[in-house]
Amino acid sequence: MNIRNSARAFGICVGIAVAGATHAQAKPVIYPAKGQSAQQQQKDDGECYVWAKNNTGVDPAALSAAPPPPTGPAVGGGERVRGAVGGAVVGGIVDGSSGARTGAAVGVVAGGAKARQNQRAQQQAAQSQSQGALDTFNRAYGACMEGRGYTVK
Repeated sequence: MNIRNSARAFGICVGIAVAGATHAQAKPVIYPAKGQSAQQQQKDDGECYVWAKNNTGVDPAALSAAPPPPTGPAVGGGERVRGAVGGAVVGGIVDGSSGARTGAAVGVVAGGAKARQNQRAQQQAAQSQSQGALDTFNRAYGACMEGRGYTVK
């Protein structure tokens, strides 16, 4: 397996983990502390879901259905081009035209590393934002269910 395939496999695993973490924590665990029937619990669950969604503006179903963060080779930010140009300039100053070619190659590699670092930071920010929104929804949902006599964990 080469480096590009390894990076792609890692990115896919991160995407699956992010999607799984968001989906796995859809709602808190609810216990009918006052002997509510299953039918009553289902009714309260639906009403509290709608109430929490309307009051927070967060829809957990939309969060879990959101497309996974981009994976694969990091492109589009211009880091590789800037790295190649910078490497060529430095290499050209140090060792003429052959140094410029070597410097450009080294710059492309360094720029690719920077692009991957930027991609990881964007994925972490998106995951953090989704988790924060889900936590807000869960607090509202839990407050509604507690108000109806359920224990929420």
